[in-house]
Amino acid sequence: MTNKRARTMTRTTLPMLTIAALLLVLALSGCGSKKYEARAINEETDKCAQCNMQVKDDAFAVQLTTTDGKTYTFDDIGCMNKWKNEHASDAIGGQFVRDFNDLTWIAYEDAYYVYDASFRSPMAYGIYSFKDKPAAQAYLDQQAKGKLMTADELASHTWMQNMEQMKGMKQMSAGHDEQSHTLFVADRSAIQVNR
Repeated sequence: MTNKRARTMTRTTLPMLTIAALLLVLALSGCGSKKYEARAINEETDKCAQCNMQVKDDAFAVQLTTTDGKTYTFDDIGCMNKWKNEHASDAIGGQFVRDFNDLTWIAYEDAYYVYDASFRSPMAYGIYSFKDKPAAQAYLDQQAKGKLMTADELASHTWMQNMEQMKGMKQMSAGHDEQSHTLFVADRSAIQVNR
């Protein structure tokens, strides 16, 4: 009778222990979820994953990291958006933008954005990112134009490039990418000085 009782206990206890062990493994794996962080921009080697232009260590640099650990850099938030649309099957772990004022990295979903077609950006998408709503609103108030948006609102944004700006940038570059970027940075500096 004792052997029969031990066999019955083993048959019912083993599956319960297996289930308990699986639940413990699942619970522990959820606790150690990967934290994604922005990495420094290397102006010597970083190229936009979408348009292949050099990525400068400035307010327009953005990046994303896929869940498999690949990091992609972009020279304009519009390029990152276009890349995400073209690579929808890639699972994104983290996305980061720069604060327009102090260049700190911000999680894409936490930033506030200002848009106006006339705002200059490397690929003429006209979107600037800010780490908080008051800073974004202050910029809009100073410019007396534009629209304040969140990351959720960017999902329904039209993402149109300002073709006049693009035409002007192509004419300026005419084979001199470094010179055109320098002129663009000088233009951005004038924007900051006028704030």
